[in-house]
Order: sequence, then structure tokens, then C-alpha cells
Amino acid sequence: MKFKVEKAVLDSGVKIIFAVVEGVDNHKNDDEWKEYRTRRIAELYNEYKELDIHADPILEGFNILHDNVGVKRRKNIPASENLIRLLVKRQEVFYINQAVDIYNLISLESKLALGAHNIDNVEGDVTLRFTDGTERYVPLGQSEPQPVAAHEYCYCDDADEVLCRLEIRQVNKTAVDENAVNIFYIVQGNAATPDSLLTDTAQKIIDTTTKYCGGTGHIVIPEVI
Repeated sequence: MKFKVEKAVLDSGVKIIFAVVEGVDNHKNDDEWKEYRTRRIAELYNEYKELDIHADPILEGFNILHDNVGVKRRKNIPASENLIRLLVKRQEVFYINQAVDIYNLISLESKLALGAHNIDNVEGDVTLRFTDGTERYVPLGQSEPQPVAAHEYCYCDDADEVLCRLEIRQVNKTAVDENAVNIFYIVQGNAATPDSLLTDTAQKIIDTTTKYCGGTGHIVIPEVI
């Protein structure tokens, strides 16, 4: 499987790399991870409870990115902003499974938009590109396809199916559940994020996931098309 990105998407301000971790055991519920998670969530809540999201360059950078491609702000809250808002509201983050929990916590720490997808359910390659409105899109938690607007940057496979809309909504097709063994991670930034932050975050996903879930991982720089 290859990873690709349209130059036009990069030109709009998206920064993207991928991490791949293969051979994980996502049935685990490691006590060491739970202790670390509890401590970090409390620390991050205290760090973010008074945060002005729109004054933060990275978080606001995703809103500016949406402005650049004509996506309305009100209905399209960037993933990392939404996660921080949920943390501040609940002083907690929903636990789904250990692999998902790991990348959610790293998203909170980095403020980058992260996503995890089951590689074994991807058809062909993954391409970050602008939509033309004909793609199939079944959002996570829904059973029927939903319309996709033209000229939104989306992660699609070779079956012309959206795997992630913008950086805000993933899909049923590649959702990471406890039975996922091979996972690819979206690590997305914007014009305000240094390249080193993306690389460091991708490596942290690999290191943390392999520590607690096993497997082996590597970073992938997508081919520009």
C-alpha cells in the first residue's frame, strides 16, 4: 500500500505524514498505560482549562486551513480542537481501546490532527486529495452513505471511498477496533506546525503503540502527485 498527496492540497496549507504500525495486539489494557494516561489527562486539563483556542497558532491554524478551502468553521470543528474542548468539558477523554486511546492522548499533547485506520480494510492505496463530490462516504457511527461536498480535502482509497473527511470525521470502513492488527495513522498539521513536530509526533505514536500494544512501525512520507 502506498500513501500519496495531491500537490494542490499541500499548497492549501496542509502538512501531512503517516505512521504505520503492524502486528499490534489491541486487546490489551495495560495497567502502566492506564496510570500514565490518568496522570497526563489531569495535567493536560490544567494546561488547557483556560486556553484561548483561537489565540493558539496550531489550533487556529486548522481553522485558517478550513477558510482557505472554503469549509465553514461552525459546522467543522478541527479534530484536535474538538478533543481539547471535550477534555475541558468532561475532564476526561472517552476510552475506546488502547491503540485509539494512545493516539488521542498524543493528539492532545501535540495539538495535531491524528487519525487511526485499519490497514486491512483499505482497498489499494491511500491518497489525500480534493474531492469531486462523487466519493462514497459512510461516517463513523452511521450506516448509510452521506453526501460529500466537492473541493474538500479527504483521505480516500482506490475504491473511491472516503476514509477521513478533512481531518474531522473518520469512517466505519477502517475504524480501529480491538481486532485491528495493522494500523496506519494520519499525522496532519497546518502552516503553523513545524515539520519536526509532525515527525516527532509520528515517532511518538510508533514508540508508544509498540510499547503497549506490540508490533513494529515506521514513518511514511507520502508521494506528491
